[in-house]
Amino acid sequence: MQDEQLAKRFEADRPRLVALAYRMLGSPAEAHDAVQDAWLRLSGTNSDRIENLSGWLTTTVAHICIDMLRSRRSRREDPLDEPRLPEPLITRDDNPEEQALLADAVGVAMLVVLDTLTPAERLAFVLHDLFQMPFDEIARILDRTPAAARQLASRARRRVSSAPVPDPDMSRQRAVVDAFLTASKNGDLEALVATLAPDIVLRAEAEGELLHLRGARTIAQRAIAFSFRAEFARPALINGAAGLVVATEDEPLAVMAFTVVNDKIAELDIYADPSRLATLDPTLFDTP
Repeated sequence: MQDEQLAKRFEADRPRLVALAYRMLGSPAEAHDAVQDAWLRLSGTNSDRIENLSGWLTTTVAHICIDMLRSRRSRREDPLDEPRLPEPLITRDDNPEEQALLADAVGVAMLVVLDTLTPAERLAFVLHDLFQMPFDEIARILDRTPAAARQLASRARRRVSSAPVPDPDMSRQRAVVDAFLTASKNGDLEALVATLAPDIVLRAEAEGELLHLRGARTIAQRAIAFSFRAEFARPALINGAAGLVVATEDEPLAVMAFTVVNDKIAELDIYADPSRLATLDPTLFDTP
């Protein structure tokens, strides 16, 4: 296959491969690195001998991702290494085309659960349940039997089922987030509580630590304490769901990812660590 034709075939598969890698790694940057690595491997291969190029690329990216996950785990032997939220996918939600592209995005809540799986469980679940790969092919990637691959996916599925499923209607999601923001600006504790599920979970990453809180009133009281920042919040899409970016003219302050279920906020993930915010595209925080 000629180089130009091969490049076109690869670019046609790139969005799907990046989506696969992001679900495996929880990092947009690492996902793009994994896909680029697959391209380099393809470039050094006699592509004429590849019968199913899309299948070959899927398998190659899967191998790269599981190697990256295993390497990541081996580096986390230090007990002082704090857990972190998965890296968010942020877009402005005033762009209908971007909303369409992110319609099937994996939410932060699911990525948090995926991060608790072993690399083999995550690969089996992502490839089978999200990308419909047969277990016999997954087994070859993992060097296990199809029955073992099926069991891995089943264990992962039970864990993933604990992740809340967001309301599919974006306008309803946005209405709940807008109500949360209005109540925050007004310092209205009861109105804030009304937007939250009773057993809401908050995860907030700041200064290298990951804080966990649970309960509507506890979290509403914390939101009231930071209500002075609400005036700097603007709508955004966070992993395809309604969210907020918070920034002054000088610096980004936070990214807030909401999981809205049955018109209530079931989970709230806040990125406020300056080192994490510094890695994000600064134009996402620009005033429209």
